[in-house]
Amino acid sequence: MKLKVVLIVLNLMVSTAMYCQTFPETSWKINNDSKNENWDSEGLKTYRDYIIDSTKVTGLVVVHKGEIIFQYGDITENSYIASCRKSVLAMLYGKYVENGSIDLNKTIEQLGLDDVDGLLPEEKKATVQEIISARSGVYHKEGYPGGMQQYAPKRGSVKHGSYWLYSNWDFNVAGYIFETETGKNIYDEVESQLAKPLNMQDWSRDLQKKQGDTTISKYLAYPIWFSTRDMARVGLLMLNKGKWNGKQIISESWVDEMLKERTSYKELNSNVPVYRDSGVDYGYGYMWWLYQNVKDSRYKDAYSAKGAMGQNITVFPAIDVVVAFKTKSDYRRRNSRQVRIDIVNRVPSYYIGPVKN
Repeated sequence: MKLKVVLIVLNLMVSTAMYCQTFPETSWKINNDSKNENWDSEGLKTYRDYIIDSTKVTGLVVVHKGEIIFQYGDITENSYIASCRKSVLAMLYGKYVENGSIDLNKTIEQLGLDDVDGLLPEEKKATVQEIISARSGVYHKEGYPGGMQQYAPKRGSVKHGSYWLYSNWDFNVAGYIFETETGKNIYDEVESQLAKPLNMQDWSRDLQKKQGDTTISKYLAYPIWFSTRDMARVGLLMLNKGKWNGKQIISESWVDEMLKERTSYKELNSNVPVYRDSGVDYGYGYMWWLYQNVKDSRYKDAYSAKGAMGQNITVFPAIDVVVAFKTKSDYRRRNSRQVRIDIVNRVPSYYIGPVKN
């Protein structure tokens, strides 16, 4: 009986240690313990060499249990986060979907939306939910490039909701819908919903400005400028199901909705073949990329915000890890798609601590 009690206590101690989480206040806690039992210290040295020698990364952090255990480059500088903006917008949506301001079942036609040279009747049937899932079936030209329309079917040839394609038309319209349905500015909402509650150290409202060619499409993009360490705060909020230091910033149910599979890796790989044999089988939720078909338990239920050139926030819930990295666009530095994937996927390989079931 005594042995059983001891075992229960030990299990509770291990469980508490695994799930213990801290949050940065005005600054991050840096854990430089070279004898950290959860990490292969020699492996992390190899990782640093890899980042220096084989990537164009300008800032990178690895966060474990709310503390920075690895950093490289300038993690304080604000710069363009490219398509990570889309995952940030998905987070902002939750509050207004839940209070009824945004109806995910409304169609483009019901919203009164059209575009340069018009939309097709089939395209106008797409719903808000299909737009934020990249399943609208609308293949109108993008006024702000960055999608994958080179893989698009012929306009009007697919039924709305039936086909996944990563298209900036969808994502830019998602921003327009957010602002018109809520009466709120996206950047003001980033500030009020994320930057202030998370105590972002480097956020600057003055840097944020919409862009796009309105002669092609009237829907502007909403580029965002964050620092690497502030991107990591976004990842840490997601890791903790929308809760920050005891306060629910985004509802847990909306986090679950964003990360629910809307497109499987099989369909994604079929529609956009560049992702086949990349080392990750991605599915897609509401503007977040989902790790699927994983064999290593350290990658279980992982997900990413991904941007061109090398901008990334990846969350590994099974090991309480967030990876954030930047490649400053002003330097004209670009990592290949494969390098961007490898930068993230190497991190769990250096983790040797307990893994959640």
